[in-house]
Order: sequence, then structure tokens, then C-alpha cells
Amino acid sequence: MAPTSADPALLGIYLNDHLAGATAGTELAKRLAGAERGHRGEAVLSRLADEIADDRNALLTFMAALEAPVRQYKTIAAWAGEKLARLKPNGRLVSRSPLSRVEELEMLRLGVEGKAAGWRTLRARAGTDPRLDAGRLDDLIDRARRQIDELEELRVRAVAEAFGGATEPVKPSAGGEGRAR
Repeated sequence: MAPTSADPALLGIYLNDHLAGATAGTELAKRLAGAERGHRGEAVLSRLADEIADDRNALLTFMAALEAPVRQYKTIAAWAGEKLARLKPNGRLVSRSPLSRVEELEMLRLGVEGKAAGWRTLRARAGTDPRLDAGRLDDLIDRARRQIDELEELRVRAVAEAFGGATEPVKPSAGGEGRAR
């Protein structure tokens, strides 16, 4: 049986989960931007790292407006988890592997897609909650879409460098199979 009214605590839990993801994403973006110095995507990744940090701050602003308390244990766990993920073997002992670039770009893109979903959730609520700035949320949704596209371009290039193959993004078809666009 579906609940008849929304539980306000659920929004706070949801936003704290997104904040944890934003914390890990911010750390990953900074690390990836630093690791890519001298590569073709350096400028884009540096800008994306700054934007992702700004997006995390925007989330904190929305949480404050909604009076959702920040649960520090979640952000600390996400921060530590991102640091531990660096220890994953990548096929190289002393140098950075091309596989690391591919996987980190994929993780970052997934994080941005999750962030976009969070902005869309808040945007839907903005219609009935005057504490939320609908225009700001629209801007954040648009920025997340652009970030996803830019990360996909970088990911495709990284895949071609690591494994060979085309450097054109693959667009999923209705049947789930990919084809070059």
C-alpha cells in the first residue's frame, strides 16, 4: 500500500546521499584533472572539476534552504571511499594505466548522471516549494547535460587510446545495441 503523505525525513536522507556522491565526485574530478595534465582533455577536465565542486556547493545551499541537516558521516565515508578506490590494481605498478583514465571517466560520468537526476527531483519539487529556485535548478540541469556530453567525448577518446577502435561516440538504439552516430 502506497503512503498517503510524503515523509519529510526521506528528502533529507536523499539529499545527504547525493551530497555523499557529490563529495566523492568532487574528489574524483580533481584527481582526474590533475592526472590528465598534458593530455588533450586537460582544460575540459580542469573546468569540469571546478564546476563539480560548485555543484556540490549548490547542493549544500539547497539543503540549507530545505533545512536538511548535513550528515557528516556520509560525506566522510564517501571521501574515504574515493581515496580507497585509488588502490585498485590497474595493470601497472608505477605508472598510470590508460585503463584508469577510462574507468575514472566512466565513474565520473555516472556520477554526473546521478547528479542530474537529483537536480530534476528538486526541480519537480520546486513547483510547490518556494524555498527552491527553479531557475537555478534549470541551469544546473543544463550544465549537467553538457558535462555528460563532454565526459562522454573524453571517455570515447580514452577508450580508443586504451583499446583501439573508433573515436566517435556510440548512440544506443532502441534495442540496446550501440551504433556509431
